[in-house]
Amino acid sequence: MPITFDELVDDLMRRKPETIGVFLAFQMRCVGCPIACFHNVADACREHGVEPDAFLSALSACT
Repeated sequence: MPITFDELVDDLMRRKPETIGVFLAFQMRCVGCPIACFHNVADACREHGVEPDAFLSALSACT
């Protein structure tokens, strides 16, 4: 199942723990954040000022 912008951050990190390194590489400290269960990937990119397509590509490449 491909990763999408609509996927909740917490769900993604639990389902595919290898993505945690990508969050950290992009300086996104979503690991353990109480908001991660409410924000989807697009929300997290917006909040952290990360280019969404680059981030999604990096997430997809690590799985």
